[in-house]
Amino acid sequence: MTVNTVPTPSMTSSNSMSSGYCSLDDESEDFTFFTAKTSFFRKPKQAPKQNEAKEEEEQGTKDLSEEEVHSRIEEYNAQVSGNGMKLASDGSYTGFIKVHLRLSRPVTVPAVEAGGSEGASRQTGGSSRAPPEDQEATDCGHTEKRTSFYLPCDCVKQIHISSLTTTREVIQGLLKKFMVLDNPRKFALYRQTHRDGQDLFQKLPLSERPLLLRLIAGPDAEQLSFVLKENETGEVEWHAFSVPELQNFLVILEKEEAERVRAVEQKYAVYRQKLEQALQQHDP
Repeated sequence: MTVNTVPTPSMTSSNSMSSGYCSLDDESEDFTFFTAKTSFFRKPKQAPKQNEAKEEEEQGTKDLSEEEVHSRIEEYNAQVSGNGMKLASDGSYTGFIKVHLRLSRPVTVPAVEAGGSEGASRQTGGSSRAPPEDQEATDCGHTEKRTSFYLPCDCVKQIHISSLTTTREVIQGLLKKFMVLDNPRKFALYRQTHRDGQDLFQKLPLSERPLLLRLIAGPDAEQLSFVLKENETGEVEWHAFSVPELQNFLVILEKEEAERVRAVEQKYAVYRQKLEQALQQHDP
């Protein structure tokens, strides 16, 4: 699978750096926290049953007949000036899809020496400001240095795949292209459709074939586009995080807890002061 970069007019990177943890910017009475994998609520949603998860995993778009594939490919190629689909002798076909990268959190990549940091930043197309490096032992016994990057916001990658390529393989191919070391289960591929002035997102099953969806929808991006985002599930998969990430979550949670306690104490101190002033006014 080959990956080509399609430049976009606006590619901005985030200004803040973390190890994959962020909290709500707005105050909420429910004290909601967000992690890189999911969110915690007072009443967490019930995890899907095993058979339901398996059913979602095996769901996929039904195959087209040979006549339908042939006619749709001709119709598809007639609407595009280049990068059309090609039908193979075995009935499969190949083509290009564009994937929008909309990652709000940094990704983990191999660290490089100071002399090659600029080249690594260009290679990943992201920002390398301020992330601390950490080390982890590999299966071979060596120590691998890692760092974090913010990939450009909403950049577009054009990839060449076949009709047999699954969503799982598309995600793995994109991560390999950018040398991302994070667990692929942290990410998900979504289909985006535009309807009634609104953008609708639907997470694709890992067994889905994106090129088949592209062929059925046609080349119009308004009808269908693919977006790579964080995999927001209803349960926390802690094994998908590294030890430094988990330790960083604890540090941030402790800081936020102390800040919350300070805010509550200050709030009730103001109430107490107002009550004391009111009592003094009514004191004979």
